[in-house]
Amino acid sequence: MSKRKMDRELNKVFWRWFFFGQASWNYQKFQGLGYYFSVLPLIKSLYKDPEERKKVAMTHMQFFNTNNAMAPLILGVNTALEREKGIKSMEAVASLKTGMMGPLAGIGDTLFFVIPTTIVGSIASYLAIEGNPIGLLLWIVFGVIRLGAMRFFVWSGYQEGVRLVTEVGGRLKNLTKAANILGLTVVGALVPTVVKATFGYEFKQGEVTLSLQELADQILPSLGPVLIVALTYWMLGRKKLNSTRVVFILMAIGVIAYNLKIFTT
Repeated sequence: MSKRKMDRELNKVFWRWFFFGQASWNYQKFQGLGYYFSVLPLIKSLYKDPEERKKVAMTHMQFFNTNNAMAPLILGVNTALEREKGIKSMEAVASLKTGMMGPLAGIGDTLFFVIPTTIVGSIASYLAIEGNPIGLLLWIVFGVIRLGAMRFFVWSGYQEGVRLVTEVGGRLKNLTKAANILGLTVVGALVPTVVKATFGYEFKQGEVTLSLQELADQILPSLGPVLIVALTYWMLGRKKLNSTRVVFILMAIGVIAYNLKIFTT
């Protein structure tokens, strides 16, 4: 394949993600279908055997969720790996996606959501209230910067992917393992900060009051959120439960637990 054709193919992958990566977002696979749609030109180009295409399609339609602006980095590495190894790269690609999407989500949310919303959004809102059109231009400028960063990510990911395959080789497993550990660490740190579950029961006897929450904190800080996350993880592993049903179950548990004063706000 000529370099020009390879570049054109990578551009197709990028622009598909840019415009449609989030278009098919759902509670079952999140961005999985959008990811598959993005790499479809690559699949059609590399795999002529229908059975191979099915196997690759199933790999790419698995659960995927990361910051939209950081995903091109994974797409670039993915493209490089598949061009070098073909169907043999599927296990590495699956591990790469699983290992990188968590850490990159944390970085991307900070760089492309929290910071611009707080800083750029505040300045733009103030200027808009004052009737200054620069407020609108600030968001357009940020959009252009974001697009440029995403373009840079996809090409950097592609070049790094080639280097990983040709030079680093076996270190890819260590890289994805480290990314998995980092992702789990990030998720663990989010449990006590994002999930709110405070025990509301208090035992009173005369002048003595014993708070269940204080007792739980002595056993394990943020025990309530940990139990909620553990219950959610267990439910998601059941065959007849998907993420949508689990959400409704958790809503029901929250309402019941609050009214029974098991949990408080």
